[in-house]
Amino acid sequence: MGRYAAVDLGAGSGRVIVGELTEGCLLTCEVHRFRNDPVPLPEAGGVRLCWKATELFAQVRAGLSKAAAQGPLEAIGIDTWGVDYGLLDVDGVLTAPVVSYRDRRTAGVPSRVFEQIDPAVLYARTGTQVQEFNTVFQLLSSTGSRALARADRLLLLPDLLAYWLSGVARTEVTNASTTGLLDPVGRQWSDEVLDALDQGPAIRRLLTPLSEPGTVLGPVLPRILPEAATASGAPTPVVTVGSHDTASAVVGVPAGGDAFAFISSGTWSLVGLELSEPILTEASRADNFTNELGVDGTVRYLRNVSGMWTLNHCIAQWQDETGQLQDLTALLAEAFEEPPLARIVDLNDDTLLDPGPMTERINALLEFTGQPAARTRAQVVRTIMDSLALAYRAAVRAACRHSGRTVDVVHVVGGGSRNIRLCRATADATGLPVVAGPAEGTALGNLLVCARAVGDLSGGLDRLRAVGTASCALTRYEPTHCPEALAAWRAASQTLESLTQGKANRS
Repeated sequence: MGRYAAVDLGAGSGRVIVGELTEGCLLTCEVHRFRNDPVPLPEAGGVRLCWKATELFAQVRAGLSKAAAQGPLEAIGIDTWGVDYGLLDVDGVLTAPVVSYRDRRTAGVPSRVFEQIDPAVLYARTGTQVQEFNTVFQLLSSTGSRALARADRLLLLPDLLAYWLSGVARTEVTNASTTGLLDPVGRQWSDEVLDALDQGPAIRRLLTPLSEPGTVLGPVLPRILPEAATASGAPTPVVTVGSHDTASAVVGVPAGGDAFAFISSGTWSLVGLELSEPILTEASRADNFTNELGVDGTVRYLRNVSGMWTLNHCIAQWQDETGQLQDLTALLAEAFEEPPLARIVDLNDDTLLDPGPMTERINALLEFTGQPAARTRAQVVRTIMDSLALAYRAAVRAACRHSGRTVDVVHVVGGGSRNIRLCRATADATGLPVVAGPAEGTALGNLLVCARAVGDLSGGLDRLRAVGTASCALTRYEPTHCPEALAAWRAASQTLESLTQGKANRS
């Protein structure tokens, strides 16, 4: 029996979850939860949207202290979102605040990069979809800055937190694969990409050695967290898990074999397949798929979908307008009394990606595409839910097409697994059974890798997933077989495809 602590940071909140391994199960308990919101900070020439990195670390320490107070900890693992990083000087001090991926400093940067390296070549070397906030574009947006000139090393956010805990600076590969600088075949930094960039030498000097998930970095520094100790009394080791939260979530998928699709459903939804090799074709690039690395030499072949971001901002808007908390369960119940598939939007449309009032933006998209406005909250919520289920359908089918794989089940993990109506709609949209759970799949995957890294578990992903499956309650949703409903989803899918194609043509 052992106890482990998972630090799981999302773009809206963070948590520290303790897992206790006993009789082939991991019993989990959340010991600390906190908000995580970026703040605008002034800098020369403007304002940057930044993460409160040192405050986040203070919250991580507070959570780990609570966990350690309850008993020995055999390992600590950290996962966060991708792409964002801190720059450290030779003394290990941040040279600038940690800028959020939602800051607009990278607007237009990809087109400048493509003057140096063809986008098709970049994809063929890294397998990374083009998103303006990719690390490579963030770095190139800072060319000439004093922060970059003073920097001695770059650490992605989970690696930065692990460095502050252990004093060891490494870059874990699953998060590194979101940078646009990694070769997913060799699982190494891409010399070819770095050589092609004007600022390649400046970037190369900042990169730290890579580590695979399951690497023991070293013990917690006693002055940082003196109470964290193993059952033997030694300082608790810090372990590199799948430090990209989706990598840990995929470890937590309660699947047997490989004939499954996954949806890690939260603020963003990551929809795709687990593969043994990346898919670097031009067709894959054109379809906006990305190849992110996973645990045990795997590849997460996936598409990013906006997820609950749009709904969360609608709810926040309604709360601001009324001064009252919104009951999500009641809103969903009302929404699914509305006619299905009456309105569809592309949730990844650029107009929906920034924070702010969403209902007006949704209606603007509906108007632009000749659809009726959503006049009630229920209609807005139904539009989002139907559009999300359709986006899941499109991503699963495209992933299977590009990989030549077939799947017989869709696993939904993360907070979205609790959304009964969305899970049912996803089963109907994809035509596949949906298995929902665990809601804390990311933390579960984190803890499983921690346990294996210190020798308390052995075996490959199948073994880890067997323990995970025994540790959580799951719900299965079967798809409808009603011919009229199937026809409606097919027609709506064609409508969404025409909307996204129209967007591509406009850009």
